[in-house]
Amino acid sequence: MERRVLQKGARIRVLVVDDSVVIRRLVTHALSEDPQIEVVGAAADGTIALSMIPQVAPAVVTLDIEMPVMDGLETLRRIRRDHPHLCTIMFSTLTQRGAAATMDALALGANDYATKAANVGSLDRSLASLRTELVPKIKQFFVWQDGVPSSATVASAPPAAPARAERPRTSPGLQKRQIVAIGVSTGGPIALSTVLATLPAGFPVPIVIVQHMPPVFTRLLAERLNAQCPLAVEEAAEGMQLAPGKVVIGRGDYHMQLRRKGLQIEVHLDQSPPENSCRPAVDVLFRSVADVYGGGVVAAVLTGMGQDGLRGVEVLKTQGAYVIAQDEASSVVWGMPGLVATAGLADAVIPLDTIAGAIIKQVN
Repeated sequence: MERRVLQKGARIRVLVVDDSVVIRRLVTHALSEDPQIEVVGAAADGTIALSMIPQVAPAVVTLDIEMPVMDGLETLRRIRRDHPHLCTIMFSTLTQRGAAATMDALALGANDYATKAANVGSLDRSLASLRTELVPKIKQFFVWQDGVPSSATVASAPPAAPARAERPRTSPGLQKRQIVAIGVSTGGPIALSTVLATLPAGFPVPIVIVQHMPPVFTRLLAERLNAQCPLAVEEAAEGMQLAPGKVVIGRGDYHMQLRRKGLQIEVHLDQSPPENSCRPAVDVLFRSVADVYGGGVVAAVLTGMGQDGLRGVEVLKTQGAYVIAQDEASSVVWGMPGLVATAGLADAVIPLDTIAGAIIKQVN
């Protein structure tokens, strides 16, 4: 999905939809502080929102899930039917019910989601949370006509990788593949479903995944993928052992690393500081995969905002790993895979629906 181009000086028009007066005011206030965003309206339920869309012509709708009259999921269905190109970001609570509904919304075509506390805390904390999470997620879909992306999507210089002896790159064709490692963010649930559903039962190596999601969400994602795919999919747990054909998804708010214990490879979870503002972080996983498997890795960086995974791919490439980056046309956001591709680190830059085939070819 290409980012929408706005004229120089134009602002992103946002319609805020939430049944809570307090939340509507908070979101409106937080978004209005940003000079690149204009809140063009607010609605208390889906019916009102649908009637306002033709009037205020938003580029983005922030859509609460639980509302009276017409809830967020039904509103999303109507938006996708009547305004298929309108960017929609769901706004849900960090609860089991909120996470399940968010998964449903992503399956229905929501572009992304942001989370809010179950209970509104202090004004300052609530505004800070909205600025740091919701604002970048709105901006990630846009670029200005002068070619300058929004401030939220400009990639800063990657942090220095941990010190290690520099080794020349090894040809990916000389390595036996022992594991598949995947990093993904915005658009991840659909992308993972597309890839994993195409892999055959009896897949000969383990698969480890970092998807940027909070707690509860990663468990529900694993459960849904397990029901959709021929492979066994589980959320990571401390000490879990890898096995051929087993898919392990990193747990929200915990970094996931791999460690060798005797003849087994085990999962280790920790809450060390976030990297690239993420926990779990793809870079953390990729570095540990390189430590355990060397170059015997197929690494795939799929759709997502930001640069997480870039440094980890650099480490993997020095050891001969084979790296796949999802192409721009099939990505919801071409941030993570785009940086890997433009850095010349990808052995293949390919559409989402061909990635499973490329993985199978490398593993076999």
